[in-house]
Amino acid sequence: MTHTEKSLTQSETPPDEDPVIRTITMPADTNAYGDIFGGWLMSQMDLAGSNVASRIARGRASTVRVEAMNFLRPVRVGDVVSLYGRLVTRGRTSMKIEVEAWSRARDSEETVKVTEAVFTFVAIDPVTRRPRPLPED
Repeated sequence: MTHTEKSLTQSETPPDEDPVIRTITMPADTNAYGDIFGGWLMSQMDLAGSNVASRIARGRASTVRVEAMNFLRPVRVGDVVSLYGRLVTRGRTSMKIEVEAWSRARDSEETVKVTEAVFTFVAIDPVTRRPRPLPED
């Protein structure tokens, strides 16, 4: 089963943990059709993933790859978007972080998954700005 097949069959409820980021979408974030621009949503997901990666790396971490990005539903102006991130795999210098974005209309309790992706981050040495080993757990 691929990442996409697995994720589309998962629960219809958000993860049990606290979101890494929660934000409200604004009119400045829309595309020409009035929905939230996919690039804005991707940048929020990158921020959420980098928050998780920096905690694991205990320092600077840089995005090197995004894979399996799926836009499942549109996001509208005024929606509350919650972003969840979790470590999927860990290498010597890199880590894969799965990020999910869930949206809720401000006047509703219904929450739906709108986007998901796997981001790869590399721990970066603050002086040389080159990859460095991840700290031991």
